[in-house]
Amino acid sequence: MPWGQGRGWGRGRRRKMRIIGFIPEVRHFYPALPPVGQPKPPIFMTYEEFEALRLVDYEGLTQEEAGKRMGVSRGTIWRALSSARKKVAQMLVEGRELIILAQGNEIPKEEELSE
Repeated sequence: MPWGQGRGWGRGRRRKMRIIGFIPEVRHFYPALPPVGQPKPPIFMTYEEFEALRLVDYEGLTQEEAGKRMGVSRGTIWRALSSARKKVAQMLVEGRELIILAQGNEIPKEEELSE
């Protein structure tokens, strides 16, 4: 095996910066009624997941168009969108808190990129 491969020495590639066109003002959602019994831990959603959900499900863009706006591949959008949808469903079904947090690899963009 070549040096450094498969042994966990490297830290991998750096994460590509994501262009975020909308930073949510409300970043914390919680159920109206207090939980019955022991509360479950909150669900954490990243700005990347939130932006993918906003662009595809709210704005109606294709995954390809959303990827161009965020500066990432369609596959990255698909993964972020899939994760975001699962977290929203989990929040609704289980009555859990949802907290939207930055990861540190986002670039806020005042104006979205125009084609």
